[in-house]
Amino acid sequence: MANVMHFDNGNFDTEVMKSDVPVLVDFWAPWCGPCKAIGPIVEELAGEFGATAKIGKINVDDNQDLAGKFGIRGIPTVMIFKGGQVANTFVGLRSKEDLREALNDAM
Repeated sequence: MANVMHFDNGNFDTEVMKSDVPVLVDFWAPWCGPCKAIGPIVEELAGEFGATAKIGKINVDDNQDLAGKFGIRGIPTVMIFKGGQVANTFVGLRSKEDLREALNDAM
């Protein structure tokens, strides 16, 4: 997961909200089966997009306040941020193509 960032309270504002490139945020937890399935997709997208977008994860168990702030009710939830605003949200397991298309739309 060399290209996948880890977001938390300490870096969320700087890395996501103030980012000048689109950001894909995967809200997940280690005990979540579908989260484990989407993990490799997130890693592949990080490799594909490189510096043109940020790809990262937030462990909802460790960052409950961020999960609450964005109304996360089910995981995995993937949000695409652009200019500090949520541009797209996906709840549940999604295909790599769906997530790639949403990131491209946010460019």
